[in-house]
Amino acid sequence: MRTYSPAAAVVNLVLGLPAVVPVWLLWYFAVNWPLKALGWTVGEPTENDGPLPWLVLGGPVVLASAALWWLANEGVRRRAGRSGRPVGGWVYWPVSAGLTLLPTGVLIGMS
Repeated sequence: MRTYSPAAAVVNLVLGLPAVVPVWLLWYFAVNWPLKALGWTVGEPTENDGPLPWLVLGGPVVLASAALWWLANEGVRRRAGRSGRPVGGWVYWPVSAGLTLLPTGVLIGMS
């Protein structure tokens, strides 16, 4: 079994710092529209513009962040394996996602 690369851990922790913004955008969108429509949350009372501005402005930010994360991780995963083979995806991708979300979790825990 291949182990998770320290270089991949560093890359994902560093990518997790700016990833706080797209994670917050996704959470704000979810709380104010789909989850509010299901009755699971109470949305922001002053939010009356609808979801379109958030999709138009927040969508590209989230997509660019996801593309950057995937490209960086794909390159690191290919180099992290032994004898030129990439590390297995069953371990690599969930651990990478968790490490990327770690800075957001720390900020949530501090509040």
